[in-house]
Amino acid sequence: MNNQITVIAFDADDTLWVNEPYFRETEEKFACLLGDFMPHHSIVAELLKTEIANLPLYGYGIKGFMLSMIETVLRITEGKVNPEVINSAIQLGQEMLNKPIELLDGVEEVLKALHGKYKLIVATKGDLLDQQRKLTKSGLDHYFHHIEIMSDKQERDYQKLIKHLDCKPEEFLMLGNSLKSDVLPVLAIGGHAVHIPFHTTWIHERIDHTIEHPNFYQMENLADILPKLIE
Repeated sequence: MNNQITVIAFDADDTLWVNEPYFRETEEKFACLLGDFMPHHSIVAELLKTEIANLPLYGYGIKGFMLSMIETVLRITEGKVNPEVINSAIQLGQEMLNKPIELLDGVEEVLKALHGKYKLIVATKGDLLDQQRKLTKSGLDHYFHHIEIMSDKQERDYQKLIKHLDCKPEEFLMLGNSLKSDVLPVLAIGGHAVHIPFHTTWIHERIDHTIEHPNFYQMENLADILPKLIE
């Protein structure tokens, strides 16, 4: 692999640092807020339905999640809700925005080992301000040549990124925890992709089939990539 790759792109959330568990934790607290109106599992299902419906409007990230929580409160309660419940939902979102950054094991060691040998970039989706904040708080920003915060991760989005970086698809390697967003579209345009699973994955990011492709690699930890890239 290492004789082809010139650019290595890292997903951010749940690849560089912890993210998804905060959403699941907030879901639980949100369901408790509305426990008098319907069963816990039904509240979680309603929130997910709202999130998915709102993705074309709000995109990915905590702010869109907050708006979806408020919308779900109003729908479940038919608008007959104490304003304090809505205020509590907003506070849950603000707590998420203020979470500390918890780097995953081996992240900085991998970046140190690859820095200067490859062009390293971040390719993540979500809210611009929030992702910039997390990257700054992580202390990792100095390792990266370029930061790309994408509204989505479809084939066209990666094609635009590769064109901007002035590299060929076969020179591009994407590392991330989502098969749907970090792997499949990159393989489709002729790039290389490594799946590094995280123990918690949003249901919207899951796929129901296996991947067989010469440019696809499955690894347990981020550090497992180093033998493939450094002789």
